[in-house]
Amino acid sequence: MLVAQDGRVIGWSVSAEEIFGWSAQEAVGKHIGELVASTIDGEGGWTSAIVEALSACSPMNFHVLDAELRIVQVGEVSAQKPACPVSAVGGAFPEVYGLAAPAAEEQTARGVLRTGRPVLDRVVRARVPGDPRTRQYSISYIRVENLHHDAAGLVVIALDVTDRVRAVQRLTVLEAVRDSVGGQLDVIAVCRALTDTVVPGFCGVAVVEVIDGVVRGEDPPLAPVHGAVQLLRAAFRGVISAHPVGEVSRLPDATPFSRVLTDLRPRLVPLTPDALWLSADPARAASIAQSDANSLIVAPLALRGQAMGIVSFYRRGSEEPFEEGDLDLTADVCAHAALSIDNARRYTRERTIAATLKRRLLPQRPAATPEVDFAHLRLPGPGAGGAWFDVIELSGARTALVLGDVAGRGVATATTMGQLRTVIHSLAALDLEPDELMARLSDTAARLASERAALPAGDSLQAEPLTAGCLIAVYDAVDQHCTIVRAGLSDPYVVHPDGRAAVVPVPEGPVLAGPGHAPFPATTVALPAGSTLAFSNEDLLMPTGKVVPLLAKGAEDSLDDLCDTVAYALRDRVESEKLLLLARVKAFPADRVMIITLPTRNEAAPLARSATRHQLATWNVEEEEAFTAELVVSELVGNAVRYGASPLQLRLVLDRHLTCEVYDGAQCAPHVKHARTVDEDGRGLFIIASLADNWGTRYGPDGKTVWAQLSAGPPS
Repeated sequence: MLVAQDGRVIGWSVSAEEIFGWSAQEAVGKHIGELVASTIDGEGGWTSAIVEALSACSPMNFHVLDAELRIVQVGEVSAQKPACPVSAVGGAFPEVYGLAAPAAEEQTARGVLRTGRPVLDRVVRARVPGDPRTRQYSISYIRVENLHHDAAGLVVIALDVTDRVRAVQRLTVLEAVRDSVGGQLDVIAVCRALTDTVVPGFCGVAVVEVIDGVVRGEDPPLAPVHGAVQLLRAAFRGVISAHPVGEVSRLPDATPFSRVLTDLRPRLVPLTPDALWLSADPARAASIAQSDANSLIVAPLALRGQAMGIVSFYRRGSEEPFEEGDLDLTADVCAHAALSIDNARRYTRERTIAATLKRRLLPQRPAATPEVDFAHLRLPGPGAGGAWFDVIELSGARTALVLGDVAGRGVATATTMGQLRTVIHSLAALDLEPDELMARLSDTAARLASERAALPAGDSLQAEPLTAGCLIAVYDAVDQHCTIVRAGLSDPYVVHPDGRAAVVPVPEGPVLAGPGHAPFPATTVALPAGSTLAFSNEDLLMPTGKVVPLLAKGAEDSLDDLCDTVAYALRDRVESEKLLLLARVKAFPADRVMIITLPTRNEAAPLARSATRHQLATWNVEEEEAFTAELVVSELVGNAVRYGASPLQLRLVLDRHLTCEVYDGAQCAPHVKHARTVDEDGRGLFIIASLADNWGTRYGPDGKTVWAQLSAGPPS
């Protein structure tokens, strides 16, 4: 409480927190008004004891205004208080303080006089005479009543809150930057988010320039940065830009911008016409003059001593010039932006590595086969996904079509994709049936998944399960049928030559490396020549979607044109990687196939040689190649007679190669023997392996086929 010299209690001591509205605002205002009212003397004049007592123990200035809003008394003035000299007595309060909106403040004050309801903690802008800074004041108006309860005037309490307001504004800017900058995984997007956030809340113009290599994911250089380093103008927001966004250039020497990249220290740069550095950068000097900029802060984008670029903050026109306290804010803002840019840079580098790795692992130029025309459409999503395809030529005019998809993105996904693709090629060389091939592929994926699960707990890949789907189709051009098996992917579609599109009902098998040991059921369908198969890794082939009608409509179009048509229709479907594989099948010419049934007796070999000699002569195969083919056929048939079972069948297929196939009803596996010099037999498969370009065995439900592939040109 306030106590007079004679011991009488004359009022209460009130804290600033109570005055500025955090509790009982109106009650506090009433008490202060009553207290000051008690200083009115009997003749209606004012005494100064109470005002001086309140002012002496408070950082605020207390002013007493009469009913005409003229200052009649001023509290004690000190260096920590607003500059309001005692000589201001008699002046109008809004004019003395240089309030930015005097009419609004006069209206507010008169409202308090009229209603008696105090107005507390009203933050206003003002420019006090003699002070170059625009200040912020917290103004409170409290009515004072005389003994007759009439309005005698006002008590105005002014507190300089400039530093507090600016601190709050800086914290607001920093919080906005932390909320808005950093959610992007693209360097340019991060830079744009930064300029959009700081303009106009912190400055009138913002420019972000990033070292060009950083945008591509390269490691940023250590400071000091060489003057020849190129910077990309990544983002700009303001009035006039010295250079267009996207331009790459080096910074002129002897400027604040080049100096910042040397020592990584932010700088507050006054913009005066006679600044020496302006002549070194005429384009920037011209834009500064045209935009009416009054001050500049240049701050580095740096992390761990590595420089990634610079940010230039300009204030212009009527905006307050920067102060030394703003340097700390720009340092914090640029530190957060640099961390976000570094994260985006690392993501860009990993994405580039993953995309490059994937391109190397995918078939560079898939070999075309005489039996199948194919084309593919890849719509890349963000990051390098795990979708792939393969077209593998098999023996006997057969072609394997493979489409797979490993969930995820990045280097690990691309590596897993390459491992699975290598396994498929290795297994395809063994002539496994599609369902058996898929089962072996799933076993490999399960081993890869277990290896991933065994990684250390700190490895991010350890917690990411391996999930992959695959579809394998083997088309036999001689029989014109296709065997299909799928693991987790959507049903394929077939478009018949007449334009009818229908789903191929392939039972869905489990995903690769999935739980349990469920089988992968296969489906065999007849495919007339000219039919088009369509496989997809995602939901492109939905019956109600856009793709299937386009495929049906373009049944006679080239596959490349059809892929373009689908891409135009799916221009907005790029949220994840999508892959579409189209394959148009052909019928194998009947005159390039010879099939004969042989007896399971010793005369089978001479009959096979004679039929082979005659057929190769009909096909105009050269004599040397024909002789080699006769020898291979003789050995194949001899092995089948000795170790196989009826029925026995010989098939010759001529396309780019000459394939000799012998089928028998036994399931025993042939293998190469290394016969000794004195042995009279056991050299059959050894001779075949020596003469043939390739050979192998494929098994069917009722027997096996041993085949050998020889070099032979197509029939003339």
